[in-house]
Amino acid sequence: MSTGDRYVAGPASAAEYKLGVGDRIRMVVYNEAALSGEFSVGANGSVALPLIGEVPAAGRTVTEIAADARARFAEGYLREPKVSAEVIVFRPFFILGEVAAPGNYPYAVGLTALNAIATAKGFTPRANRDVVQIRRQGETTETTYRLTPELMVYPGDTIRIGERFF
Repeated sequence: MSTGDRYVAGPASAAEYKLGVGDRIRMVVYNEAALSGEFSVGANGSVALPLIGEVPAAGRTVTEIAADARARFAEGYLREPKVSAEVIVFRPFFILGEVAAPGNYPYAVGLTALNAIATAKGFTPRANRDVVQIRRQGETTETTYRLTPELMVYPGDTIRIGERFF
């Protein structure tokens, strides 16, 4: 079990963020209010859009989704469609172990492990305040990180706070 300062890079910006089940996007089709709106990434990993149906979304950026929607709308529905999209709700993160209120919580851009712990009402008296285990979305194993103010949390992460040994 490593307790080094291991850093796993996440998205550098919201434009690079890869969508997943539970995310919610806002799509705007210029001058087409009936085709614009808020859409969730469903359990099948796609978003259901008016006229064009299911568009694969899981593992793709909002820019890719908008480009796909633009191409599909242009196939006989609209002439030169202008489509933009943005993430409005990220999938939650999960925290368990030695925190006062374990559970799932809404993700906010820039969330750190310390912010996540504060969201879960802080450490219990038995908590190990030096290290944290994080299982990143899509991974099958936890990685141990030294708990620092810079340690980032990403949507879908599962954070586990262990007990300290006296």
